[in-house]
Amino acid sequence: MNKILIIDDEAQIRRLLARIMELEGYEVSLAADCKSGLKQIPAHQPEVVLCDVFLPDGNGIDLILNIKNKYPDIETVLLTAHGNIPDCVQAMKNGAFDYIVKGDENNKIIPVIERAFKKAKLNIEDVPDSKHSSLYTFDSIIGSSRPIRDALLLASKVSATDVPVLLTGETGTGKEVFAQAIHQMSSRGKNNFVAINCSSFSKELLDSEMFGHKAGSFTGALKDKKGLFEEANDGTIFLDEIGELDFDLQAKLLRVLEVGEYIKLGDTKPTKVNARIIAATNRDLKKEIINNRFREDLYYRLSVFQICLPPLRERDGDIEKLALFFIQTFSKKLNKPAVTIDRKVLEMFETYPWNGNIRELRNVIERSLIVCNSDCIVLADLPIEMQRTNIIYNEGEEISDFDLSLMERRHISSVLKYTNGNKAEAARLLRIGVATLYRKIQEYNL
Repeated sequence: MNKILIIDDEAQIRRLLARIMELEGYEVSLAADCKSGLKQIPAHQPEVVLCDVFLPDGNGIDLILNIKNKYPDIETVLLTAHGNIPDCVQAMKNGAFDYIVKGDENNKIIPVIERAFKKAKLNIEDVPDSKHSSLYTFDSIIGSSRPIRDALLLASKVSATDVPVLLTGETGTGKEVFAQAIHQMSSRGKNNFVAINCSSFSKELLDSEMFGHKAGSFTGALKDKKGLFEEANDGTIFLDEIGELDFDLQAKLLRVLEVGEYIKLGDTKPTKVNARIIAATNRDLKKEIINNRFREDLYYRLSVFQICLPPLRERDGDIEKLALFFIQTFSKKLNKPAVTIDRKVLEMFETYPWNGNIRELRNVIERSLIVCNSDCIVLADLPIEMQRTNIIYNEGEEISDFDLSLMERRHISSVLKYTNGNKAEAARLLRIGVATLYRKIQEYNL
């Protein structure tokens, strides 16, 4: 069960947030102040804490620091008033995973909480630090198709240099994996690899995260902060979704590329840095230049060496290799015995468009292993949207591709069996509210 602790002194907000979280399948505990919140943690063992800024007996930003020091595996999310950027910056500095603005709709709140839980699970699993992981080499990249071999050849050649690299391609094609491999195989491989997603922060937060700030540069900036460029000094910085970078920050990045220096927020002297820059985007940056959303001079500095990663649908023969790799990986994680994959599933995979590319295939395999009731993944174990394109068989009965209700019934039944009847956990895996699950159970007489 995913457990979340909500700390807020306003009872109405606590109840509202608790209701939202419960409908998403989370187990919720509540506290009204810092003292009671800290007592709740050892008692209820939450994986995520959602904390307000202003509390009767203290400050939520300080509380986040306290929690991260005592319970480093817990992820914290700040609940703040609209537009209060200094609080957000300080909270991130104190170890907060992200922040939520009061009044945000569910479609903004829920994804942040979901990501926080995923990060918390990685903390618990003690995944090796990717900065120094030897797993990221060119040999570890799975695939032997011509497009991926061409991309690997280019990457291996550029890794021996220090020039900037621009990785392009659709979402989910493995751009960060390539960036890690280029770093590991370069002369900088023993130094830090630092990654940041340029679309994950507001302009002000991103400026502070990338370049740091001086104490007193804004309200809440109590001491100097190193930026990620400083952390990546003598190593590599990976700028994902570079096409989302604010226009003003593009000018700052251009100066780093041209003269190797930048000015922190609140500083008057430049900071020197020696970091290799690898950028990635799924956008057409030339179109962004035409639309005045990306600087032409920055584009040419970033794209000294450009590698386009192929979409999965163009990698003939690689899908089966990747599927088998993910089966092996997630079978161990889920404590399942050796699992195979039906030939019909693999044939279907070869014709499926895979708009989410490798990331989508990875998610499909993980989900299929969860609902699989045998030692072989079959068509009926796939997500419903994939099943609709095929004729599948359920206990000897043919189901047409239009019979969605029967597929949904079987899918819900499989998930409930996997969770041993735990409806809250089943609702979480199904990504529906608990109330919706109960209605489906009654509708399908499960």
